[in-house]
Order: sequence, then structure tokens, then C-alpha cells
Amino acid sequence: MRAYSIANVLNARFHTLEFEGKWFDAVGCPELAGSWMIYGPPKNGKTTFAMQLAKYLCRFRRVAYNSQEEGLSKSIQMAMERVGMSEVGGRLVLLDKEPVDDLVARLSKHKSPDIIINDSLQFMELTFRQYKLLKAKFPKKLFIYISHIDGKQPDGNTAKKIWRDCSVYFRIEGYRAFPQSRFGGGTHIDIFEEKAKEYWT
Repeated sequence: MRAYSIANVLNARFHTLEFEGKWFDAVGCPELAGSWMIYGPPKNGKTTFAMQLAKYLCRFRRVAYNSQEEGLSKSIQMAMERVGMSEVGGRLVLLDKEPVDDLVARLSKHKSPDIIINDSLQFMELTFRQYKLLKAKFPKKLFIYISHIDGKQPDGNTAKKIWRDCSVYFRIEGYRAFPQSRFGGGTHIDIFEEKAKEYWT
């Protein structure tokens, strides 16, 4: 372990994602590292929002969408069609229920994706120990986890621990994403504008 002086800290450089528009208003310019979470009740737009975010992230780096819950399915196809995912070309790859060990092997390869979206955390059956090992092994990659909820919080002890460790998270309710970020922002994003307006008025 190393101790850093104030000058070391203030002069340190980090890989950040130079977000613009609604994404900047939501979370600022976040670091390309660590973990984020998207969580909320079913049928409120979680998957569509995750696809919208994945499409935007493809502007910056290659993205892997690990569909643990649905795999290669009609509903995933429809979600990609809704957001116009074909526009990103080869910058996104869909992983079909890839287990943790296989994911580690994939990410260890040269030119592997820098951003990994795992949908969902409960179907992934990730332990908190495995979560910490992933972060430690791939410190320059960003992991995004989608979670079911129990009440108002992510479902399960592991999900709650990861949620507390995240630098960015989006709570989904009523077709609207409410962000919390260590990098600024705070403005919500409507997933389906008309449905969100109807829900919140």
C-alpha cells in the first residue's frame, strides 16, 4: 500500500467519460472504473433504460451487455430495436447468460470491452467477494449491475452491499430514472416521456 501527498492527489489523472446533455445533467463526467447500479420494480423501464445507457456509452468505449436473465430473446431484441442499437455497429456485444468465470476469461483478453452491463445481478448469482475480485482484477473497467428491488432497496444482501459501494446509481420508478452520482448531476431522465408524464402527474 502507498501513502499519497496532497500534491499527488491533486495532480492525479483519471480516465473519465466526457458526458454531455442529459447524461451530464444526470451524473456529471464519471470515471471509467468501478461500479454503477440500475434498480427498480419490474415493468417500469429498467431494461430499456439500460439499453439507452449502453447505446450512449458506446460513443466512448466498447460495451458488453451480459443478459443473464433473458439471454438472447425476443424481449431483448425488442429493447435494442426501441433504442436504435443498430446504430452503434460492433461497439456492443450481447453475452448470452455468461457466468462469472467465463466473463473473467473474456475480460482478460486483449481489446476486451471496457464497460460491462450485467442484467440482472440476482440471476448472475454474484457473491460480494467475487464482486470485489472483479473490481480489483479489472480496475480500468466499468461494471454496471441491474438489480431487482425489495421494497425501496436492491434485493438481497449482496445487491445492497454493491449498491452502497457504487459511484453512480439510477433508481427506476414510473418510467423515470433518478440518478445519484459522486461526480455531480442529479437531474432525472425520462425513459418513456409520455408514460413518465402520465405516471408523475
